[in-house]
Amino acid sequence: MAYDPTPADRFTFGLWTVGWQARDPFGDATRAPLDPVEAVHRLAELGAYGVTFHDDDLLAVEPDRDTAIAAFRKALDATGLVVPMATTNLFTHPVFKDGAFTANDRDIRRYALRKVMRNLDLAAELGAGTYVLWGGREGAEVDAAKDVRVALDRFKEAIDLLCQYAIDQGYDIRFALEPKPNEPRGDILLPTVGHALGFISTLEHQDMVGLNPEVGHEQMAGLNFVHGVAQALWQGKLFHIDLNGQHGPKYDQDLVFGTGDVKSSFFLVDLLEHGGYDGPRHFDYKPLRTEDPADVWTTASANMRNYLILKERAAAFRTDPEVQEALRASRVDQLAVPTLAPDETHESLAGDDFDLDEAATRGYHYARLDQLAIEHLLGAR
Repeated sequence: MAYDPTPADRFTFGLWTVGWQARDPFGDATRAPLDPVEAVHRLAELGAYGVTFHDDDLLAVEPDRDTAIAAFRKALDATGLVVPMATTNLFTHPVFKDGAFTANDRDIRRYALRKVMRNLDLAAELGAGTYVLWGGREGAEVDAAKDVRVALDRFKEAIDLLCQYAIDQGYDIRFALEPKPNEPRGDILLPTVGHALGFISTLEHQDMVGLNPEVGHEQMAGLNFVHGVAQALWQGKLFHIDLNGQHGPKYDQDLVFGTGDVKSSFFLVDLLEHGGYDGPRHFDYKPLRTEDPADVWTTASANMRNYLILKERAAAFRTDPEVQEALRASRVDQLAVPTLAPDETHESLAGDDFDLDEAATRGYHYARLDQLAIEHLLGAR
């Protein structure tokens, strides 16, 4: 199989990824700002499907908003790249040091809503169907400084208002919340997939709000990302996904997808390809700080190539007759059989003839199944 991506693969990148200047808390930038127009053309050359942006990303080299937007539109038209998702920067400017939607300062909360609504207008004009909201500053380091119950009231108020704005404007846009446990705040509200799903259940327009989970964010919390994505799919809430790499519960590393926990990446691709997800495969990564501008495009290509390699490995795993036999031996197919038949009730359970001791001796043969997955992942089968 060739690992050359095409737009049919639906790979997308944020402008903030390839355009990251590699500034971190301990060091200045190692790369110059990247013109969004160049980013669009280079991504198209690599076989990407689309590009996403924060409102501020478009102003990387051109400070005039209208001029920057016009140049960006021209690049999209010239390359055929689409904008499936957009978002808003509610974390860089010092005004957001206590949050945006949940800042204690009411004036700041109102400004944040205006900022999002303005970029929602642009997102709709460019055809985006998903609007991601990452609440990176919605949190606290001082427990007494923030009544979390009231903060969640304000968070809910903001999401309800933005949904209503989209409805009133006639925008065909859904919102996707992006969970993260910490960084830059010590504790961020809605830190995991589970927290966010619970929050969504309280909203006025629940059908319009889903998730944009990110590999590194769940793994920072020591959680199984594949399980989190599976639950989002199960609840019909996987609206978008951020793919990258992470080495365990460290800071948010944003490595190239497929690096870090390679086995988890393998099963994630398997889930996305066979679990019913039909949205973009979006890469939210950062080229290493050590790399020069030319290397940025090497890393962008690596994300897509790694996904396609894992996709091939996952397909081979699924179609391998020995794997199919091992799945049956592990009784994986039996989990799909309802515990109670359609005509049964709880009373039916009383009539079961169950040999407890015999059932306890049954093996599940998971070790063999796991080894087969490893061998496919490593290309040994």
